[in-house]
Amino acid sequence: MEKELQIKENTKRQFGRSMLWYWISYYVVTIIGVGHTFFNVLVLNMGSMSQGPGLGEGYEATRAWHPLYNIIFFTIFGLIYMKGLKQPTFKKALTTGLLWSGISIVIDLIGWVLIPHPLQLTFKQFYIEYQPWITLVYLAMIAGPVLGYWILTKKGHTHR
Repeated sequence: MEKELQIKENTKRQFGRSMLWYWISYYVVTIIGVGHTFFNVLVLNMGSMSQGPGLGEGYEATRAWHPLYNIIFFTIFGLIYMKGLKQPTFKKALTTGLLWSGISIVIDLIGWVLIPHPLQLTFKQFYIEYQPWITLVYLAMIAGPVLGYWILTKKGHTHR
């Protein structure tokens, strides 16, 4: 009974840490992506969403960068998360990446498509016109903790 309680507590702590690093990663890449768009519009004088066509020249110029932001930051924070585990494994890394990507799919639908705001996108804009970038973003989120685990194993901090 005591051991089961310890396992549950450890699982809760791991999940809490996973969510901490996920939200930091998600926040960082979102701020960078939005900031990149604002930079393009305000500094480089590219067209905004309101000026069209589509999502605006300033945003369109950032799309290919989004998977790069995600692979970098989700790998960094995936590595930090994996380092904090007592026994990091490939399975835990893959499960974490799938969880992070799955949460992002739901959050993106709610935050970018369903809730009205100045940067709101239609379903078509986000899931059709944003291809292949949005798919690559979600794959980068899956790969981040896996790459973090790989880096950890290459540095000799864990056993495969």
